[in-house]
Amino acid sequence: MAGYTPGQVLAGKQVALGGLLLGAVDAAGIAWTIDPDGLQGWDSPDVRTRYTEREADHGAWAGPVYLQARVLTLTGKIIAPDLASLDLATDQLSAAAALTDTVLTVVEAVPRQVTVRRSGRLLLRPDTDRIASYSVLLTAADPRRYSTTLQSQSTALPSVTGGLTLPVTLPLTITATTVSGTITLTNAGTVATRPQLTLTGPVTTPTITVQYPDGTVRALLYGDSLGAGDVLVIDTDQHSAVLNGAVSRRMYLSGQWPEIPPGTSVAISWSASSYDPSARLTGTCRSAWL
Repeated sequence: MAGYTPGQVLAGKQVALGGLLLGAVDAAGIAWTIDPDGLQGWDSPDVRTRYTEREADHGAWAGPVYLQARVLTLTGKIIAPDLASLDLATDQLSAAAALTDTVLTVVEAVPRQVTVRRSGRLLLRPDTDRIASYSVLLTAADPRRYSTTLQSQSTALPSVTGGLTLPVTLPLTITATTVSGTITLTNAGTVATRPQLTLTGPVTTPTITVQYPDGTVRALLYGDSLGAGDVLVIDTDQHSAVLNGAVSRRMYLSGQWPEIPPGTSVAISWSASSYDPSARLTGTCRSAWL
C-alpha cells in the first residue's frame, strides 16, 4: 500500500507478540499500527491485600500487598496492500495471540518482556477491504516485567590446585589455581527477581548458599546425589526441582528459597560432600520491574 515501506518503524511503541512485531511494517508491506492508548495494563497490574479493622482504635491492620496477574489489552489497525494480504494478516495475529505461553516484548529505553496467554476473544473488525481494527486481550500470570537480557554464570565446586610441592629448589615460584565456587547475579530492577539454579553432576548432597549485601544468608540443601551427566533444574519462582527435564525431586530440597532484591547483587556459592571437577552450578536470572 502506498505510503508504507517494508521494515518501516511506525509512530508510538513497538510490541513483539511472539514473532509478530506490532508498530512496524512487515516484509509483505503490511502495517501493524498500535493505537496511541493501545497498550493498556503495561503501566501496572492490580494488587490484592486485606485490611482488618482495629478493635476500639482508629484505622486497620494492614496485610501484605501482592501483585495480581497482569492483564494487557492491545488495540490498533492492520493496513494491508490488498484483501488477500489482510486475510493472511488476521491469521497471523490469531496465531501470535496463542493459547500457550508467548513472550510479549515492549521496545522501550529498557526493553522488557512478560510471558502471556490469550485470555479473551480476539476482536477483528474490517474497516475496508484493506484495513481492519484489532483488539487482543492477554494475561501474564507472572506480573513482573523482566529484562530481555538473561544473566548467566557458571562455576565448578570450590577447589585449589597447584601450589608448593616438596622438596623444592631455590629460587622458587609458587603458583596455584583457585576456583571459588561462587557466582554473582544482579537485579537492576524495582522488584525482587528469582533465579534459576542448574546443577550438573556428578555431585553428592550439594548445598547452595546465597549471601546478601546486608550479611544475611539463605541456603538450599539437596539431600540426594546426581550421577555423571544428570541435570537438576531448581526454579526458585515455581518452587520446583526437576531432574533431567522429567522427574520431580522437590522432596529432596530443604532450606529457604532465595530471591534477589531490587537494585542489588547477591553471591551464590555451593559445596558438596565430595569433589568432582565435572560438577557445575549455573545460575540465571533477569532483572525485574513492577
